[in-house]
Amino acid sequence: MKSATRPEALTIAVDRKPVPAQDGRTPLKVWHEKEALGGNPCDAFVIILRTSGCYWAHTRGCTMCGYARETLGREATGEEIRDQVARAMREYRGEPYVKIYTSGSFLDPREVPVEVRSEVTRAFQGKAQRFLVESLPEFVTPEAIQNLRDGFSGEIEVALGLETTQDDVLQKAVTKVSTVQEYLDAARRLRDTGALAKAYLLLKPPFLTEREAIEDAVLSVRRCRELFDTISINPVHIQGGTLVERLWRRGLYRPPWLWSLREVMLRGKEAAGEKVRLVSFPTSGGNSRGTHNCLSCDGRVLRAVEKAAITQDFGMLQSVLECRCRDQWQWETSLEALAP
Repeated sequence: MKSATRPEALTIAVDRKPVPAQDGRTPLKVWHEKEALGGNPCDAFVIILRTSGCYWAHTRGCTMCGYARETLGREATGEEIRDQVARAMREYRGEPYVKIYTSGSFLDPREVPVEVRSEVTRAFQGKAQRFLVESLPEFVTPEAIQNLRDGFSGEIEVALGLETTQDDVLQKAVTKVSTVQEYLDAARRLRDTGALAKAYLLLKPPFLTEREAIEDAVLSVRRCRELFDTISINPVHIQGGTLVERLWRRGLYRPPWLWSLREVMLRGKEAAGEKVRLVSFPTSGGNSRGTHNCLSCDGRVLRAVEKAAITQDFGMLQSVLECRCRDQWQWETSLEALAP
């Protein structure tokens, strides 16, 4: 007789939980990357702080997100956050664009205490031009943005994980805690405070076909373009302990084709217009856990995507067509369009 096993949903939740870290004084990761400011290429400085992480990830979580594994496993003290920033600053090279993530919401006081936020931004006062954080919509308030401005007089940018503008996709395929309208309302509040709003749109949540995912992403760009200064297309990549990983291991999910990303970027730019910056910086691009084609053409397509993202010149992306695997992608998406 087979022994009883836990329901899969519970197994996934357990797999995603972090092992509580003893060291709360060292940031999770620090790196430098390419970006753009005012239409000009620039360097960016990125920090991931160790905090308690997204509260929704500990309650239920999103189908594709495994970042809870990388959190502290408990709330960080204000002193620990200060130490993490101080250690990260040793690697700061004066980049004009600074991004600080927490694997959750920087504006959630359970992750970053209110009294510490302005101290974090103040560390870059007079050095950086723009300061970006991520947040769930419920934490985006005029008071929270002012708190950031208390320490930093440059541009404040807040990224929202909108993912899609279709509520059924957001609730059933992504399982977000917030509705589409709540994200759009948060973007309006950001605009009212003079802050910049950035939207993350997901390419190919689970349970969507390749063609449906393309259409969902392009439609979402069109629907949210009036409220965001930047829209980032984020192809799903396989993260540990997630529902998407379970589907992928069973052969029931494939990360999006790079050809799909190319189409979304080209059609999305047309939908977004010139005033909105459309970008994509795929995580794990070119390998089996991330957006990929046949491997032989992946590097070429990824370079074209990066160039388009940084320069907003999509000419190179338009000319990337030559590979036999493109025929397979077209065949598969054509068949999907015929399905009832």
